[in-house]
Amino acid sequence: MKTFTTLPHIKRPSRARNGFGPPTISEAKGLPTRYRGVIPTSSLTPSAYCLLPTALCLLLSAVCLLTVSGNTLAANGAWTKQRTSSLSWLHAVYFLDHDRGWAVGSRGTLLATNDGGNSWHALPQPTEDAIRDLYFSNAREGWLLCERNIYDLRSNDEQRAYLMKTTDGGEHWKRLGLRGVNVDARLMRTLFSDAGRAWAFGEGGSIYTTHDSGASWIKLQSPTRYLLLGGVFVDENSGWLVGAGATVLQTSDGGETWHAGRIPAAANLRFNAASFVDTRHGWAVGSGGAIYRTSNGGRSWQVQSSGVMVDLFDVKFLDAQEGWAVGAEGIVLHTTDGGLHWTTERSGTPHALERIFFTDRAHGWAVGFGGTIISYSAESRSALPRLR
Repeated sequence: MKTFTTLPHIKRPSRARNGFGPPTISEAKGLPTRYRGVIPTSSLTPSAYCLLPTALCLLLSAVCLLTVSGNTLAANGAWTKQRTSSLSWLHAVYFLDHDRGWAVGSRGTLLATNDGGNSWHALPQPTEDAIRDLYFSNAREGWLLCERNIYDLRSNDEQRAYLMKTTDGGEHWKRLGLRGVNVDARLMRTLFSDAGRAWAFGEGGSIYTTHDSGASWIKLQSPTRYLLLGGVFVDENSGWLVGAGATVLQTSDGGETWHAGRIPAAANLRFNAASFVDTRHGWAVGSGGAIYRTSNGGRSWQVQSSGVMVDLFDVKFLDAQEGWAVGAEGIVLHTTDGGLHWTTERSGTPHALERIFFTDRAHGWAVGFGGTIISYSAESRSALPRLR
């Protein structure tokens, strides 16, 4: 943080008898030498000296603006762009800890890092299809959700969606057919639990679950036909899915039954993602900068002002107060009061950011279009307060 020298106290010049006259020559010559050197007193008429207070005010204002600008730059410098060798559209990112992580995207792109993203390297391409989502249960065992282009299908009974599994940290992958899943199902996301339970969902309101880490799947009854795009489970039983048509689905029995909720005032809204910190407090983000909050598990929702109009694609709350959202045009939003106020952070990219991931309050990443990966580190943030 830059330190600025305090300007010396300047004695206010005395007024003329009527209270509005300019300072006298002798009063102006009483200024410290450094200020007399800026505008030589010998060349000034008495009326010109009345400009000195104005000039000093402008100088002080410029100093203040520079200080504020420096503070803002320091505060917004927490997100930095990381170098990758890929131009693919990255759809998902997952980290086990501060160092070990993976990012996936179009045309089978699979990137890995062992140093928090300071360097990313491409792993052997597991597929030529788009990779929509990924999950690692440990450093060696992980899953990919893949989507085959409909024009590349070789037969009518070839599945459009499938899983791939690795047991060596991503060096080699084995394709797993989604047994029990409709061949035409287009799945957008998977949500895994530590106990081997998982849920997959997508087009037409389709929802599937597995109890054996993806070996077999069961189709669940869904109360909607809208496209499902995002969701979250806070434990084995409590979960929420969101999607087009302002759709919000909630379950308290692991997905055996779902309760549909919609926001009538936002019928044309598309929710892209949701984040819950417990069974009551959650947020959903979507098209046109929309952010909604619930404090009763999703039975009712209140709109929050994001301050932006671009689509928001993902959201992550670290607790009931601090949260992040990312979206189109490289937008990154941050709140520290539960979403009552959102501030725009400098992301360093104009590209759309599709997914965000945090390992803890101090370490996060976001990925998106053009092989873009940005990282967040709390250690790089200035201690100075951010202007709202």
